[in-house]
Amino acid sequence: MNIRLTTETGSFEATLNDSAAARDLATLLPLTLETEDFHRTERIAYPPRTLDTTGAPNASSPKAGDLAYYTPWGNLALFYRDGQHSPSLVILGHLTDRTDAQRLVTADRITLENLP
Repeated sequence: MNIRLTTETGSFEATLNDSAAARDLATLLPLTLETEDFHRTERIAYPPRTLDTTGAPNASSPKAGDLAYYTPWGNLALFYRDGQHSPSLVILGHLTDRTDAQRLVTADRITLENLP
């Protein structure tokens, strides 16, 4: 599934994978969220409810441009730098052009919406 992310710095596209968590996130779109920086690696935001992580791997190693869900905190994570191998991190998809990840560094608000 293709989605659009819009921040103060413009719009760019991402692709969600076919995981239960990604499909569940898609049911919430369109969605506008406030973000905050976490460890100078990712922007995090909290969706209105927890996502279904049925069948998700126990851990993931995120790369810049990945969209993920951290199950213990229930937050979305948008990586603008490569992250560390993390237990309970579910990769939801990635930016179509991973170089757009740098545009997330200062994003205080992000809107996610389905593309037609």
